[in-house]
Amino acid sequence: MYVGECQGPGVRTDFEMVHLRKVPNQYTHLSGLLDIFKSKIGCTLTPLPPVSIAIRFTYVLQDWQQYFWPQQPPDIDALVGGEVGGLEFGKLPFGACEDPISELHLATTWPHLTEGIIVDNDVYSDLDPIQAPHWSVRVRKADNPQCLLGDFVTEFFKICRRKESTDEILGRSTFEEEGREAADITHALSKLTEPAPVPIHKLSVSNMVHTAKKKIQKQRGVEESPLNNDVLNTILLFLFPDAASEKLLDGTYSTDHSNPPLESEEYNLYNQFKSAPSDSLTYKLALCLCMINFYHGGLKGVAHLWQEFVLEMRFRWENNFLIPGLASGPPDLRCCLLHQKLQMLNCCIERKKARDEGRKTSPSDNVTNTYSGDAGKSGDQLGPDNLKDMDKEKGEVGKSWDSWSDSEEEFFECLSDTEELKGNGQESGKKGGPKEMASLKPEGRLHQHGKLNLLHNGEPLYIPVTQEPAPMTEDLLEEQSEVLAKLGTSAEGAHLRARMQSACLLSDMESFKAANPGCFLEDFVRWYSPRDYIEEEVIDEKGNMVLKGELSARMKIPSNMWVEAWETAKPIPARRQRRLFDDTREAEKVLHYLAVQKPADLARHLLPCVIHAAVLKVKEEESLENISSVKKIIKQIISHSSKVLHFPNPEDKKLEEIIHQITNVEAIIARARSLKAKFGTEKCEQEEEKEDLERFVSCLLEQPEVLVVGAGRGHAGRIIHKLFVNAQRAAAMAPPEEDLKRMVPPEEKRQNLAADFPPAAGRELILRTTVPRPAPYSRALPQRMYSVLTKEDFRLAGAFSSDTSFF
Repeated sequence: MYVGECQGPGVRTDFEMVHLRKVPNQYTHLSGLLDIFKSKIGCTLTPLPPVSIAIRFTYVLQDWQQYFWPQQPPDIDALVGGEVGGLEFGKLPFGACEDPISELHLATTWPHLTEGIIVDNDVYSDLDPIQAPHWSVRVRKADNPQCLLGDFVTEFFKICRRKESTDEILGRSTFEEEGREAADITHALSKLTEPAPVPIHKLSVSNMVHTAKKKIQKQRGVEESPLNNDVLNTILLFLFPDAASEKLLDGTYSTDHSNPPLESEEYNLYNQFKSAPSDSLTYKLALCLCMINFYHGGLKGVAHLWQEFVLEMRFRWENNFLIPGLASGPPDLRCCLLHQKLQMLNCCIERKKARDEGRKTSPSDNVTNTYSGDAGKSGDQLGPDNLKDMDKEKGEVGKSWDSWSDSEEEFFECLSDTEELKGNGQESGKKGGPKEMASLKPEGRLHQHGKLNLLHNGEPLYIPVTQEPAPMTEDLLEEQSEVLAKLGTSAEGAHLRARMQSACLLSDMESFKAANPGCFLEDFVRWYSPRDYIEEEVIDEKGNMVLKGELSARMKIPSNMWVEAWETAKPIPARRQRRLFDDTREAEKVLHYLAVQKPADLARHLLPCVIHAAVLKVKEEESLENISSVKKIIKQIISHSSKVLHFPNPEDKKLEEIIHQITNVEAIIARARSLKAKFGTEKCEQEEEKEDLERFVSCLLEQPEVLVVGAGRGHAGRIIHKLFVNAQRAAAMAPPEEDLKRMVPPEEKRQNLAADFPPAAGRELILRTTVPRPAPYSRALPQRMYSVLTKEDFRLAGAFSSDTSFF
């Protein structure tokens, strides 16, 4: 196969190589190879100098007898009880479906033997692998083992590429309100006549599901519904645990969802990935959709569950039930948009609920109606705040604010209220005379300021009940900034922009005027923006030191926004003002937004949550195994993901990379578990032995080949020996080793030792010696021959040196 030569000063080395498919019988052992070596050297000396020999035999173990792979496939039917084969809802599966370690290769090495010490011929051999001084082990990993977590996330990611809308998947008009005309007309009447929501006696998830279910069945026959009732009810109860409790019915259910502490790594994760906190509804929904997609009806199941979810959201909005599993307060812009939308809906429900309760409790006199979540402005809280509906407000902000919205919630409580408002001299407010205003009754007071009094009459200044500024989701903020940017830099545009932004300021001024009849702009500024009211000590005519205050320079600019707004503002308490935050319209917007989401959009929204969950799962599993290389990879995945997921619409290729990295880590952890199971690291009683084995297993994972300390007599060596013995017994259908001990006396067992290992899969030998060539008086030079024998391969490679000076 190969011939070559190397010329040096006084030396020539010939290289030869032979490669045969079939091994000649007489050369399968040491004595035959020695014959070839000696004949190639052709040395005339007798006796010949001793030949030194190095031998390495490799044994392959493929049959891991008593170690079946510990990963059980999930039991799909068990899901109805809230679990999938040990897989609870909201928990991700983990592990490889097949054994990720396919073979173990044991290399037994004798590095220094001399000819004559050992016998190895076609009849008998001294080379017992157990006696070999060196053992080393390699493991062969299965190529791309199928991993549950990786499959789970990959399948969910595939939905992102689907184009169908929910209607196309479930059949057209599945959820159109065809049931409406069939409803009894008295329902409509009762809705008009009753101010409160219609009482619901017992709220159960199945009631909520029922109507949607009927509609689907009407369309396509009973058995075709993508999700069966039990699965659907289980999922909805998992997502909305409050539906099962009585608390919800009286509306007292509160979402005191507390975020994990700020410094915890988990908290930062949802922050970095722009997903959602791991105990939130959005996160749970992402996991449920993932599970439905994998085990129950794929895309159809996803569309069905989403449809149910949207119906549930509408049901909660109409009946004033808060959505569980969401932090209270305005939308958290660090989370994904879908989470923000749900928080927005919760804000709307909260406001509507507070308003409905306020209407029930407060009589029609001018008792302060505490508005949901309203609080007095205090300190240096500067005005113009964001406003939701720029388009509507453009013309309205400056005008008189008598114009009420058409929303049904805006009606006055009763007639006396209207009359009282007229009697309260609303017209006089337009003239702007503080004297007329001073005759009004104060309304909408929260509490007394404590330190400040009104400038002109010395009455205590009252902090009014004000409207909270409108909460915003990030898409609305973008929309608003676009509108404001389009107004341009002209004077008119700037003026319009200022008006749009000052709706919140105007509302607060009106509340302030109502709470403090006869007040001036200076009074308002002292409370609302103290830095804009400058006080100086001056000496009056009588020579006394007095404090004299005046508005700051920016407040005195001609046509100042604040002055204009103050003149426009009328004394109207917050509860009677046009709402800054029209919760009815905003809730309808959110519900519409949810209803039009295609499964692909939904998957894109929720993919950060799924990746977040997968990373947490991998971290949790790794902490049980403690593999340092995996810790590094997880850190890389987190930094990579936070870069990719922070941008809207990340590229598919980058998302695939992240999922691939997560699958790789899962495979490494599965390999570690497989090796630990095979080497029984958990079963070790002795601490020292356990540590040795754990070190050995972790080296096997990280290094291509690992030396077995103590060879066949070490801790790991004994286990490997036992693995081979059991595999051999199984192959020969013999009883296991334990039974054999009882039946066979030790000396006989010793003779059976040869059967402990299978025939070597590979034999490598190196023969070396130093002899004078070509003549007895030539210089003594090194001679070497390497041979390898495998099942269908026989190679010899020789390097034979001759002396070119004395030949």
